[in-house]
Amino acid sequence: MENGMPDTTVSVSIEPAGPSRSERQWAMGCHLIALCGIVLPIPAANLIGPLILWLVKREDGAFIDEQGKESLNFQISLFIYAMGCLLLTVIGIGFLLLFALALFGFVFVIIASIKANEGTSFRYPICIRFIK
Repeated sequence: MENGMPDTTVSVSIEPAGPSRSERQWAMGCHLIALCGIVLPIPAANLIGPLILWLVKREDGAFIDEQGKESLNFQISLFIYAMGCLLLTVIGIGFLLLFALALFGFVFVIIASIKANEGTSFRYPICIRFIK
């Protein structure tokens, strides 16, 4: 209260337009769960994790559905590219390509997770979109 006048300022918290905090977190989870393939010694764990999470949460928001499909499509694409690299191990270059592919996949999963947490749609490069 200055100069005898009451303080009339009002503090309003406005949530940004777009996906809710919960939707952003689940969408980020759809991307991050693909990294369980690194930790778990289960074949195709990088595919199973995003598939299960997407199937369970896709009805909870359009953003979760979109990013879940994107994550799953990317993991399917990586699996196909990895099979091609395995074939090329016969001539020796496959090992180098597998390493590069694994690094590429790891980096882009992290980037996609950050973007999803920000509420920004992310499209992976060199991704075949099987699920539309």
